[in-house]
Amino acid sequence: MATKAFKSEKIDEIKSKAEKAQVAVLTEYKGYSVEEITNLRRALQKEGGDYMVTKNTLAKIAFKGTDFEVLTDSMTGPIAIAFGFNDQVSPAKAVSKFIKDTKKGVILGGALDGKLLDAKEVEALAKLPSKEELIAKMLGSINSPASGIVGSVNAVMAQLTRAMAAVRDQKTA
Repeated sequence: MATKAFKSEKIDEIKSKAEKAQVAVLTEYKGYSVEEITNLRRALQKEGGDYMVTKNTLAKIAFKGTDFEVLTDSMTGPIAIAFGFNDQVSPAKAVSKFIKDTKKGVILGGALDGKLLDAKEVEALAKLPSKEELIAKMLGSINSPASGIVGSVNAVMAQLTRAMAAVRDQKTA
């Protein structure tokens, strides 16, 4: 049985993660092995997130007064929470991919900017491009016209050079 000090420490840990997180994805982890949970946790940590198995009562207490308080009604059964600290998309992507790969667990919902997301909305969030992909697309869009102009100028210069070479060859012959 957990002591009051342990419970208080766990509540503080959940609360500190909730205060730093941009998004939380609530999952049912029933059937996962310790190794599978560790693999998911590592995948999320690479993406700037964390995965935490917790008791519902402790999470409900920790979420009071945070943007994730909307999740309290969804917390039933064995749950785990995936937090995203760097962006909103990567935790949903990692959890969704993990569930598809292992064919275990279920996404129960999520919270983003104080709004409750159902499982379908979390899946839709997982399908969005990540922050890095969006930045790359934006830079590509910005760079594309400049590349076109450079290509056009180079083509004109090459044609001029070929024309001048042809005239030179004609005069020397």
